[in-house]
Formats: sequence, structure tokens, C-alpha cells
Amino acid sequence: MSDRPLRILHLAANRWWTGSADPIIRLVVGLRARGHHVLLGVTPGDRFEAKAREVGLPLVDGVRLRPRVSPVDLARDAARLRAVVAGEGIDVVHAHHSHDHWLSLAVRPRRADGTRAALARTFHNVRSVRRSLATRPLYRRTAALFAVSRQIETACREAGIPAERVWWIPGAADPRFRDSGDGEAIRREFGLGRAPVVVSVARFAANRRHDLLLAGFGQLLEKLPDARLLLVGKGERRSRLEQLVADLGLQRRVIFTGYRDRDLPEVLAAADCFALMAAGSDESCRAALEAMAAARPVVARRVGALPETVLDGKTGRLIEDERPESVAAALAEILGDPVRARAMGEAGRRRAASEFSPERSVTIVEDVYRGILRV
Repeated sequence: MSDRPLRILHLAANRWWTGSADPIIRLVVGLRARGHHVLLGVTPGDRFEAKAREVGLPLVDGVRLRPRVSPVDLARDAARLRAVVAGEGIDVVHAHHSHDHWLSLAVRPRRADGTRAALARTFHNVRSVRRSLATRPLYRRTAALFAVSRQIETACREAGIPAERVWWIPGAADPRFRDSGDGEAIRREFGLGRAPVVVSVARFAANRRHDLLLAGFGQLLEKLPDARLLLVGKGERRSRLEQLVADLGLQRRVIFTGYRDRDLPEVLAAADCFALMAAGSDESCRAALEAMAAARPVVARRVGALPETVLDGKTGRLIEDERPESVAAALAEILGDPVRARAMGEAGRRRAASEFSPERSVTIVEDVYRGILRV
């Protein structure tokens, strides 16, 4: 294969700084760092767009990329993207959501030699893999499909996608979490003292299983009454969770920190253990990878990419069921043995650096691009 720079268009019908947003930006930045010409189209008007501009990514203007738009707006998006693909000589159109996947199929004009830009798709969660008569032709015309977890990879094959067109790509841990400090500022901010601290980072939304974590943490207090739980994030269910905390009598032990961004490494540094009970909208479970990069042992359920991320007994503990007793036991095991907890954290840091580096994900995607283009 040659090493000529590729011309790539990434599309993401997403406006929120959540789920797929960070992995997409990290991939685009990595590809550009290797000399490829990469454009990004996102739904404008919110933090995804702002974050992309903040790191200097060239964005496609004049597109809305909103699933619920009028036929006129959809036609305008298609015309604009078709012009970009033709004008920029795009080699690969890489979609990240169902709306932009279907749109990508229609915006690849035929070249003079009769070829079109190759079509790729990343599945960021298992529910995006549809097994229907409607999706069969879409998947058949997609040269490469990436799965961010083994569960998604299996779902792709069960949907009838040939195994040779499905690639697993590992999540990526942001390098900034490798030097997360000592966490003392966060401990002072929330008056934690030397208490054992559990941190969980997840949007306050349905199916994130904060209820399970809170029930398990409540049982943990029977063994470690001084423990604290920091719930990091924001979301539409915060008031319900605050009420649940009150109902369980945990107001003095559970702290809602709000959304943290730039100082999130310091928040993780204040933790003795990290906990995650459910995969989010991106099932690479980036929050757990960030905790590992910050050398924190992880307690997690076997969901999303967590079974291939956390090594049970080595970098944390994996919970097999949904019983609060299991959550409490796993947390107590780690918090009750600080020496072993630190060893687990260091093992997690090494694993994040070797197996979940941004460079590894970029290499896999780049190699697949060249394979499908035969260049």
C-alpha cells in the first residue's frame, strides 16, 4: 500500500458533547496529525461544534444534519454534502449515526473512472445495529463497519454483515488523565478529608443505573461509614436522583459535583475507586478508560465495552448481576485494601496506555481505509 494522504469526510448527526462526540473529534485529530485531509460535519449550534472549533478542526458549513427536518432541509444537506465530496475529492465518507449513514449513501457522486467515495460507518452502541430489510442494502454498500465493543461486533454479524467488513476498534483514553495530580483541591472543595471516596461519571439519564450504585453504596456504608460518593455529571434526571438520595438517607454521604470538564482529571485523582453501572450512548465507556488512565481501580458491570476494558481482579472488579449486594461487596473489596487498590490502579494505567491509546484506534481506522481503497 502507498502512504499517500487520504481525503476523508466524517459526518455526525449530533449536536451534544456526549456519547460519540469526543471519540469522533479524537479520531479526526489523529488522522489529521498523520497528514490526511479530514473534514467534519456535525449538527451546528451546541457544544460539539464549539469543541471541534476549539481544537481547530475544519467544519463543513451549510449543513444541518438533523434527523427530524423537512424534506427541503434534507435535500439541501444532500446537495451541499454532494458538492463537498466532489469538490474536495473525498476518498472516504465516514458516518457515525443512522441519519448521516443514510445521507452518506446519497452524497457520493460517480467519478470520471466510474468509482465513488468509499462508505464507512462506526456503530457507537449496539441498538444502532438494525436487523431489517431496510438496512440490508445500506450495510451491503458500506465497505467498512467499525464496532466500539465486542458486543456490537457480534450484533453486526448477527445482522448479516460479513465478518470481513466488520472491525473492532478499542476506545481511547485521553492522555491528559495520565497526569491527574493528587486530588487535594477536590477533597478540600467538598470537605472529604481522608474519607474513602468513590467517583462515578455518567449523565443523569434513564438506564445509567445510578439507582443500583446508590443502593450498593448505601450497603457499603455499613462497613465503611465514612465513605463518600461523588456523582459527576448533569442531566434531566438529577432531581429524581436527589430525591432518591434523600429517600435512602444518604444526603451526608453523596455529593452531586455538577458537570466537570477541565478539572475532571483532578476529580478522578481525588477518588480511591471509580464506579460505572451502565454504558452510555457511546459503548466504548470512555469514562472508565479515563479513570484507568488516572490510575484508579474500576468497579463496573459487564455491559458495553467494559468486559474487554476492565480486567477482573487486576484493574478492578466486574459485577455479574444487578444486585446492590454485589456492588457493595466489590466496592468494599477495593476500598478495604488500599495497597491492592493502588496496584490495580497502576495496572489500569499501564493497560490504558498500551491497549487504549488514541494512536492505536487511529492506526486501525487508517489501515482499514487503505484496505478498502486498495491504496
